[in-house]
Amino acid sequence: MTVVALLAHPPRPGVRFPELPATSPLNEGEVAELAAAMDKDAMRAVERSGASLLVNYLPDDLLAEEHRTGVSPEAEVRALAADAVEDVGSVRFEPQVGSTPSARVGNTVTHLLRDEEAGSVVVLPGNTPFITRTGIDSSAMKLRSNEVVLGPGAGGSVYFAGFTDTVDFTDAMAPPVLNTLAELARGAGHDTEFIPTQPTVRTGDDLASVVAEVRARVAAGRVVPQFTAALIEEFSLIVDGEEGLVRND
Repeated sequence: MTVVALLAHPPRPGVRFPELPATSPLNEGEVAELAAAMDKDAMRAVERSGASLLVNYLPDDLLAEEHRTGVSPEAEVRALAADAVEDVGSVRFEPQVGSTPSARVGNTVTHLLRDEEAGSVVVLPGNTPFITRTGIDSSAMKLRSNEVVLGPGAGGSVYFAGFTDTVDFTDAMAPPVLNTLAELARGAGHDTEFIPTQPTVRTGDDLASVVAEVRARVAAGRVVPQFTAALIEEFSLIVDGEEGLVRND
């Protein structure tokens, strides 16, 4: 079976997407809400797929001192999952382990493949709301004939990284991550396949692409990431042709 590891963070101001408050109409608290909504959309998509969900959360000892509170990060991400999935009991929650993002990803993938003998492991960085059940299932099919499957995002990022074998993860998350992982896969003698590009979030311009696509899908009567779409509406976010991402207040 495919195990999908969502790299979740406790939904606290300043922890996720640090560039957004300065480059978008959102403040730190709203950015934290956005990150939580995107995580919930990903959790729901994985639960509805044929994969199993591992919420791989960032523990307190890996958070900056100013972002630590008296609340357990696991309790916070469990609360998000309770909103998103039908059966929280089917979801695993484990802390990330490692001193760097690359080490944490490498530890998770290696442990699941080698120690737990998972058939394949997918890492979701939690930077896009456009994870779908069908996308996960079709990507799992690609992993049957390719050791690495990558989902490209904005600016050379990835929103999906699937593995049936390991690579040298020492600097695997060095930007541009898409190129880094493809080169590492080639160095390990692995075949790499790609899935469709999706908008990912880092800056206000990136978020504008997400907002535009969500609103276009709503207008067309298509499926949207429920939690993210609701928050975009709550925040009255639109993309203005001249001003870019603004609030339609």
